[in-house]
Amino acid sequence: MAGATMVLEQMRAGTKILDQLPDGVVGTIPTRVVGYGTVPALAAESPEGAIVGFEGEGFPATPGFGLVLVEDSADTFKGVLIYDLDPPQGLPQLGLVTGGTGAIPLFGARVAWGAVSEPRCPLFARVDTVTAP
Repeated sequence: MAGATMVLEQMRAGTKILDQLPDGVVGTIPTRVVGYGTVPALAAESPEGAIVGFEGEGFPATPGFGLVLVEDSADTFKGVLIYDLDPPQGLPQLGLVTGGTGAIPLFGARVAWGAVSEPRCPLFARVDTVTAP
């Protein structure tokens, strides 16, 4: 929970907001609803942006939003974090996260990874990933 809260704080403090999808948001990706564990999700690109199919516990009914996280220093995609909060206003939407019976908007941000995740308590658990062709 602390890492997820720190991500929001970095976002509000001027973390770079993504206006396009980073490389790596295809195939099987790590995804997590705040307060639940990491699960693999299937992601694909569409004309409207990324579509992330989440199948796991805690998917929010509306309100809610997903956040693509990119490590700022290494410019690497880390995963999608899902919040059960009102979506932030004025951000470029990068796609949708689908789950349960609905869909929520997907945004993206670069974060100082060492401030939100550490090896002893990672924000995302390791998942076996498969890149789509």
